[in-house]
Amino acid sequence: MKHPLPWLRTPSPGRPRPIWLPALNRLLFALCIAGLALSGLKAPALAEVVVTDDRGREIRLSAPASRVIALYGAFNEILADLGREDLVVARTSADELPPSIAAKPSIGTHLRPNAELILGLRPDLVVQLGGRSEAMEPVRFLEGRGLTVAVFDMENFSQLFSTMERLGTLTGSEPTAKEQVATMRAELERIRSSQTGARPRIFFEARYPNLLAAGQDSIVSEIMSLAGGANCVQIPNKLVRLGDEEVLRLDPDIYLMQHGPMNPTPVPLPERPFFRTLSCLREGQIFVVDQGVFSRPGPRSLEAVRQLSRIVHGWQNRSKP
Repeated sequence: MKHPLPWLRTPSPGRPRPIWLPALNRLLFALCIAGLALSGLKAPALAEVVVTDDRGREIRLSAPASRVIALYGAFNEILADLGREDLVVARTSADELPPSIAAKPSIGTHLRPNAELILGLRPDLVVQLGGRSEAMEPVRFLEGRGLTVAVFDMENFSQLFSTMERLGTLTGSEPTAKEQVATMRAELERIRSSQTGARPRIFFEARYPNLLAAGQDSIVSEIMSLAGGANCVQIPNKLVRLGDEEVLRLDPDIYLMQHGPMNPTPVPLPERPFFRTLSCLREGQIFVVDQGVFSRPGPRSLEAVRQLSRIVHGWQNRSKP
């Protein structure tokens, strides 16, 4: 299925950075090395890079990574945002972004990757998303066979920005990573400070039926707050299982339902008998949003705040002439 949104690059302040610039830099560096070799001079050694991942483990590379496999697709989006998508040597079966990785070999799923295939591709860095015990099984297997694996948590913007900066360090892109993070922080602050009206109570449907909603510990909840709203689900979990009766009790001002692998065919609210009395349905405040934009932490999380800010602004102005 074609992705519903075009590939988004995070804007940089001032003049945009040309997409060919990283490749040009690498070419110039290679030419310098070749020139040194021809002149008989010794080429400079690449610097060692070290970060601490979110397990508290030191990730040490003798030189910036040149062959990267991400076991969670959002890391590929981050690498592309840093201009380093050329480092990606494989993808998981669900990964579609950036488009340039479509032809890369598939190494299975996020939680069940083909470890033997990964070993055969000889990555110098593997990246995994933390937060689930199942995700650590392939990590332990790969580390036991000598691969370097970094595990990062990305459940809020603070963790996302930290991950971006550490991936920048590991791939020799630290200045670009700091620039991108600064740009995103500035844009989020601009959006947050522009919201001065009433804060609507928002419900985010992650899956239906067997209803799952975004809880307070999800990045979706932070997206709501930055966009000028508030998560009406107060339970402190990432995902919360709820009954239809609880949604009626909450009676949100805005209802968001995601469309994507977790919720492939969202049932329209008017077709749900229990939900016909919701005030958001009467007011027309029902919106379908892209799961990849709202629920997958990454550079596109900024776009989620932009989109929801516009929805909130429309709700705040719904009764104005």
